[in-house]
Amino acid sequence: MGVVRAVRRRIVCYGDSNTYGYDPRAYLGGRHPRSARWTALLESAGWFPVNEGENGRCIPKQSQDAGILAHILRREEAELAVVMLGSNDLLRQAVPSAEACTERMGQFLSMLLEVIPPSCQILLTAPPPMKLGTWADHSEALLEESRRLAGCYEALARKLGVFFADAGAWNVDLSFDGVHFSEQGHRAFADGMLKILEQIIGPVNRESGSPSLPRKPAVPPTESP
Repeated sequence: MGVVRAVRRRIVCYGDSNTYGYDPRAYLGGRHPRSARWTALLESAGWFPVNEGENGRCIPKQSQDAGILAHILRREEAELAVVMLGSNDLLRQAVPSAEACTERMGQFLSMLLEVIPPSCQILLTAPPPMKLGTWADHSEALLEESRRLAGCYEALARKLGVFFADAGAWNVDLSFDGVHFSEQGHRAFADGMLKILEQIIGPVNRESGSPSLPRKPAVPPTESP
């Protein structure tokens, strides 16, 4: 009888400061304790997340960025790439536009789909909408476009045949700046992401061999409010 071992499902989390775990409470900005970040909370639940968050990251424009992410996915033998970007794009736009962000995301994901390992799939995640705060103080237009981003991303995910999740439905608490997750927000985000991961890949359990993803449906599942 073969030895039964725990199988840790490998995913790469590609995002901005809310994936990195930025904490705005420090004078120059710091990082939430590792144990408080949503990626570490996934790990404690039995997953193997690779945190590829970077402060200030916008949606990449260059094909080399898609190539770098594809290399990471191959190196880590990841089953899924969780992509959550768009907030920095909105913050930096002279006129915030969810459609402009979606167009840029579509270009990036299209490049990524050309080079991604065939065994890996993509989960496009819309970040929680911003709220009025020290960072998100531009105008009501910024807040409105951040609320509209999820609907635009969902349509894009269906068009490209990738999975989609709306983190705006997970009651993620934001810090005083209106952009970054609080520690409570990280916990809520992790809870929501765990449910989505179980829908896409299946629950973490004990198996004797390596798991594989199910065949990707023509219309990926979406997160219900």
